[in-house]
Amino acid sequence: MLEGRRFECFFAYNWRNLISTFKPSSYKTVTPMNHLWSPWRMKYIENHEKESGCVFCIAQAKADGAENLIAFRGERAYVILNRYPYTSGHLMVIPFEHKPNLEELDPQTRSEMMELASRCTSVLRAVYRTESFNVGINIGEAAGAGVLGHVHIHIVPRWAGDTNFMSATGGIRVLPEALEDTYRRVREGFQNIQQED
Repeated sequence: MLEGRRFECFFAYNWRNLISTFKPSSYKTVTPMNHLWSPWRMKYIENHEKESGCVFCIAQAKADGAENLIAFRGERAYVILNRYPYTSGHLMVIPFEHKPNLEELDPQTRSEMMELASRCTSVLRAVYRTESFNVGINIGEAAGAGVLGHVHIHIVPRWAGDTNFMSATGGIRVLPEALEDTYRRVREGFQNIQQED
């Protein structure tokens, strides 16, 4: 009974404080609604059919272009743009072989994946003047892997101040560039690096 009474007092006290913050003068100020336009999302909404199978295996079977977002193919692994990027230029290095973890890949594949991750940072520095990077691998569901069963490395370009009020308070990421434009720039960056080698 005492616990119930404490709750009633707590609720009544907080309710009075909440009510007192709404003063009639606050209703006179009207704040305009802000809009965040992303018209390219309509294509996804209208054609949202989930493909069965591994998204990485499906992508590597398609011809390279803005459809599959593969920016570079090596002998044992490839570089693809993240379709739902954390920042513009968010890349992934993926082995052609469908394996859930690194230890099931042969040493040559693991080595090529690290070399491609290094090339990704070089390309992103040249294309976007990237200041820093988050590079990581999430292996398994408990580690946050978005695609289980096909191990991959994330390369996320970062800049000072790239986390602003939209992501901190609204849980929203604002990407300043269309994915197709990012694809074109990154693919050209890989072509330029190949010519230099």
